[in-house]
Amino acid sequence: MARTLEKRRIGQSSLEITTLGLGCASLAGIFSAVPADQARATIHHALDAGLNHVDTAPQYGLGRSEHLVGDVVRTRRAETILSTKVGRLLKPVSPDVQDKGAWVDPLPFDQVYDYSYDGIMRSFEDSLQRLGVNNVDILYVHDIGVATHGVEANKPLWQQLASGGYRALRELRDTGVVSAIGLGVNEWEVLMDAMTLGDWDVFLLAGRYTLLEQTALAPFMTTAAQRGSSVVVGGPFNSGILVGGTTFNYAKAPEAIVARVKAIETVCTQFNVPLPAAALQFPLTHPVVCNVLPGPRSPAELDGILDWWDVAIPAELWTTLAEKGLLASGTPTPGGTA
Repeated sequence: MARTLEKRRIGQSSLEITTLGLGCASLAGIFSAVPADQARATIHHALDAGLNHVDTAPQYGLGRSEHLVGDVVRTRRAETILSTKVGRLLKPVSPDVQDKGAWVDPLPFDQVYDYSYDGIMRSFEDSLQRLGVNNVDILYVHDIGVATHGVEANKPLWQQLASGGYRALRELRDTGVVSAIGLGVNEWEVLMDAMTLGDWDVFLLAGRYTLLEQTALAPFMTTAAQRGSSVVVGGPFNSGILVGGTTFNYAKAPEAIVARVKAIETVCTQFNVPLPAAALQFPLTHPVVCNVLPGPRSPAELDGILDWWDVAIPAELWTTLAEKGLLASGTPTPGGTA
């Protein structure tokens, strides 16, 4: 059943995005396989439930996610704010020498990083073909920065973006084939660097502004607000630690993180709020955040997320977390700041 979800504007664009979206990395089979029919059913279920934002990328399943997303979105394009990413080209390769990474059953390609003008244009056109559409709404530069590439390897890639890649993105936006441009990364520092290149509409930041971690609060979130850019928060559960898992940032959670999660959960229990519900809804207390992007693997998992989304959270929960030092100083909360 469709919900009436709040919508927020993306930056200075004309796009209105529901505050809950669907991330489609998990549907491509990261760490464990997801049947194609199940993946497509999950996307349909999200749109049926009233979510209008679907995010994918060439990296996810090395093309698999874009194909699956396209199978659904082509028939429901008017309902969907669709985003994909550039920065990786897919090169055909024999499966027996393929670098599959964490993908269980990827398509037979290896990825080649290319953030140049030509590389971004080709990546965009390749994505349109995999998706089977003639435009996307949001185009992100994917995984540029030292966290992915290391300090030295990132330098020439950043130069590609600075000397031509950003110009390609601006041209695509100016001609109307995309409505918004941004970066999709796991480190906020590179987003500060990106602001020196020009104007961006939206940043997809995974894991750095969550109930557990607010390292992106300043200077990044404050600067984004000043520049009129929006933020989509990916990874709201910090790789699983906030939904009862044991991983944080895709690795075993250190004891200090486990202890902090227990302290947050104690406060949530005091207010009879499930920890995952608080984690899912927390990022939207910041006015620059326009969307939270979890990645369920099935319609049933999405239903669980929707149940957490429907939980009413009293403002006093956030206030108590702030009083106990469990939110960073300056974190916006209903009625004030931490």
